Amino acid sequence: MTTATPIVAATGSKEKIGKVSAGEKAKKKLTSPWASLAALIIAVLWTLPTFGLLISSFREERAIKTTGWWTFFSNPQFTLDNYRAVFDPDAINLADFFLNSIVITLPAVIIPLCLASLAAYAFAWMKFPGKNFLFIAIFALQIVPLQVTLIPLLSLYVDMGIANTFWTLWLSHSAFALPLAIYILHNFIKEVPSSLIEAARMDGAGHVAIFFRVLLPLLTPALAAFGIFQFLWVWNDLLVSLTFAGSPEISPITVQLSNLSGTRGTAWHLLSAGAFVSIIVPVTVFLLLQRYFVRGLLAGSVKG
Repeated sequence: MTTATPIVAATGSKEKIGKVSAGEKAKKKLTSPWASLAALIIAVLWTLPTFGLLISSFREERAIKTTGWWTFFSNPQFTLDNYRAVFDPDAINLADFFLNSIVITLPAVIIPLCLASLAAYAFAWMKFPGKNFLFIAIFALQIVPLQVTLIPLLSLYVDMGIANTFWTLWLSHSAFALPLAIYILHNFIKEVPSSLIEAARMDGAGHVAIFFRVLLPLLTPALAAFGIFQFLWVWNDLLVSLTFAGSPEISPITVQLSNLSGTRGTAWHLLSAGAFVSIIVPVTVFLLLQRYFVRGLLAGSVKG
């Protein structure tokens, strides 16, 4: 009895030392100079096309068509004519399409987030008949190709009398995003300790109070992470917009860039300027919300 305790303590300390050394070894690999060099190379390769696009958007038409963007450094010449052309109200008028993209994207992000968070809470903490079957059915909707739903949805919108309106884009983007949003938020809410929910119930809180006062503050990272994904997907979408946006009055900026590519295939100076304008908003949103994005990706990955 007197010798068992030191042996157990020694064994436990050895296991702890082994775990610590393994963790330190993994951390050392991730923070090694070679890992940093690889990350730097990937970052440069990832941002190089965007940098080239930025340089091209400020070059003259003749320079873009005759030389590569990297020759700018040997003969630097700037011009703002490309941006003046794409924002010309009598010509391309990219500003109106830019505004349409904002009008389309914001509701298409807010609507599925609101509906999915409520549905995820219901599937996680409420009991009702057929809950498991319904959740599996919603999860299975993720494998349905988006393309097979476009024509039936278009016919439905025509019958409802809302064709060629923003409602078709809002409803379509929201419907396509709901299955994945519900699944992600359900898994996040399910990781919340049941003792927290029970304590709120003991204090007399109902489902509405529990959701808005207890869970919603905890859902901020997950909501922000999926919101960024949805924002980028809707902002860069072309297929859904071409199908449901039948008039220029409701077409987003991606449709206008597609028209430029089709009707002005040799106007690379206009395409480069318009493309760079289109990426300003998503890049800004990602940079402003990246801390929430990382927290949302890590949420629920580690217990305890």
